[in-house]
Amino acid sequence: MVKFFQKNIEPNKKLRIAEIVILVLLILGSIISYGVGFTKINSDVGTISFVQSMEMTRDFEMEDYDGEENAMCDVTYRAGDKELVVTYTYEEYENLDAKTITGYEFKTSDGTNLYFDHQDVSQSQAQQKYQEIMANQTMPIFNFANASLILVLSLLIMMLFSRQFTTYEKSWFMSIMVLATIFSVLFPEESANGVNGIIIMLLYLLDTFLNILCELLISKQSRYNFLVSVLVEIVEIAMCVVLMYRFATMATTLFFWLPIDIISYINWSRHKDENEDELTVVRRLKGWQEVLVIIGIILWTFVIGYLISGLDIATDFYNNEMLETAIIYIDACASAVGIANGLFIFFRFREQWIAWYICAALEAIINIISGQYVLLILKLGYFTNTTYGYIKWSKYIKSHKEDERLSIF
Repeated sequence: MVKFFQKNIEPNKKLRIAEIVILVLLILGSIISYGVGFTKINSDVGTISFVQSMEMTRDFEMEDYDGEENAMCDVTYRAGDKELVVTYTYEEYENLDAKTITGYEFKTSDGTNLYFDHQDVSQSQAQQKYQEIMANQTMPIFNFANASLILVLSLLIMMLFSRQFTTYEKSWFMSIMVLATIFSVLFPEESANGVNGIIIMLLYLLDTFLNILCELLISKQSRYNFLVSVLVEIVEIAMCVVLMYRFATMATTLFFWLPIDIISYINWSRHKDENEDELTVVRRLKGWQEVLVIIGIILWTFVIGYLISGLDIATDFYNNEMLETAIIYIDACASAVGIANGLFIFFRFREQWIAWYICAALEAIINIISGQYVLLILKLGYFTNTTYGYIKWSKYIKSHKEDERLSIF
């Protein structure tokens, strides 16, 4: 193992030293950020003083609860820029008719405003509310800490396996991860279904890291992309469960992508290039095969979209039925193209890159509607690397066809 890393590590000494320095800085930045974040969250609320009572109006747009999915329901009340969130059991929520509530404003010794639905606030209640506010305020700090760790892993891979990647590939990979880090800080995720937004953002960052690494390995015709892809599927299943959405994609991941990754790894291992052991032999589709694939995608989209749209499933899109239906059909189409893509990859067809283009476009639409802006960086990575991969595979196919013709004569 040591000899392998010595053989593949970054050969340029100055560049290697620079990478090590950056790694150390990222690790320190992550540790310091975690320290600052946890210190703020666990800080003492101190003394609180009553400021005023006010009438607050219920924000119905923030509500979309179902008894089978939600045991507890958060109801948001507002008065200008002041916000009060009250948690009810589902039974209490069902019997909640009032459109307004009397809110009570308190101020801590450090100037933080706290809002309650009652005036006799205990110290423990104030401490809990204060910690919730601190958690929201420190979200960018925790996102930076998580992103720094992912960046450490990214840079470590590029450094230890440097001879396996071209300068373009390393630059592309690190550029996407740096952009993802910036977006994770600028556009933090809100909590969903009782899961903190920091955890959701960590899943997004892991998804970005694993997906672009997988894409890069596919473009290099490396069978090891399937080992990374298994981790991708696990993270994406976790995202679907946490956000309670995209059930067509989750089902496709469970029953198609995970098995096809394992089978594809075996298949690619059996079709190694004769001259370069790390490369896999790839090819292209015939015209009639392309027509059958398109028909299959159209049928899958409408059938699966119709079936899922008829289910009573709580989603993260509140009461916008048209938006929910649109997401379901786009998701169904994305899952259909994804299946075609998986089969193309299994059979080593170049057209899998075209499927990647379509998938990336559909996924980007869903990400924009869902407000998942950090995942748009992943789609940017898809579009750029898909072009790179398509060109590389096309050159390989063309050169090997010429080799075949020459061997005949």
